[in-house]
Amino acid sequence: MTEAHPDIQRAVELLKAGELVAFPTETVYGLGADAMNPAAVAKIFAVKGRPADHPLIVHIPDASQLDRWAREISPAARAVAEKFWPGPLTLILKRHPDVPDCVTGGQDTVGLRVPNHPLALALLRAFGGGIAAPSANKFGRISPTTAQHVRDDLGDAVAMILDGGPCAVGIESTIVDMSSERTTILRPGMISAFDIGIFLGRMPAEKGNAHSVKTPGSHLAHYAPRTPLLLVPDDTVAVAVRTALGKGEKIAVLAPYPAPIEHPLIVAWQVAPTDATAYAHALYATLRTLDAAGADLIIVQRPPWPAVIDRLMRASAGSGT
Repeated sequence: MTEAHPDIQRAVELLKAGELVAFPTETVYGLGADAMNPAAVAKIFAVKGRPADHPLIVHIPDASQLDRWAREISPAARAVAEKFWPGPLTLILKRHPDVPDCVTGGQDTVGLRVPNHPLALALLRAFGGGIAAPSANKFGRISPTTAQHVRDDLGDAVAMILDGGPCAVGIESTIVDMSSERTTILRPGMISAFDIGIFLGRMPAEKGNAHSVKTPGSHLAHYAPRTPLLLVPDDTVAVAVRTALGKGEKIAVLAPYPAPIEHPLIVAWQVAPTDATAYAHALYATLRTLDAAGADLIIVQRPPWPAVIDRLMRASAGSGT
């Protein structure tokens, strides 16, 4: 897919006209608008039902555009950008004065990322600027990892959906705050704190309750199915299943082994992958399948990976509404 492709040309025209374009990244599909057009950015918040003080990530074509969007960029931050971009990592930096408040949630920082997807990169290069893009779904709900997920969630509210196939990573980017001397992980992702620490020669801090920077995906309730979701340790799945069945509840289950019994109230049982990459890749599509199964309760065995646990905990907190 190149910049000359007619879909890219049409998407650029729509973005420059202030319209919304959904596009694939390696993490999830984004709902994009011209980041320098406040009226266009306002459409993102309206379509998603997103709180106006919730900042957006600006997607840029390469690290050479950092100075157009940020200031006081440390050598370490530039090095991290060169190392991990394109890729599933968002840098929080001091915002350039020209960045609109609606993008940053009124904060003095901005989130920047270069996505690792050929269609997204072609779009960004052809557009020539920054595209503000949260996940292309209703706020707080399960993130989309296919173009069909976007259509299901947003319908005709988006002027165009670029279909780049299923997202390779499947969960949102790692967010790293490098706006001050202290490097802090604000949201875990598939690029781990260990990966960043090894590269920098010092381990980043984890976000504390006193941390002042608001970030995408930081709400307790997020990525959530409408069916109540119960996240349980691996040694209590059988107990949770028996308890639900004893109450006469229809259940859907995600666990790393097949269903040990057949029961008419077990309406879906998905066998979870046993490695982090495959689990993350399938997570949101699997949650959508389980949510559509007609269950009264989704039971998920807690996996061992921090980034996936983060998404499942938030999904559990926001589920059932």
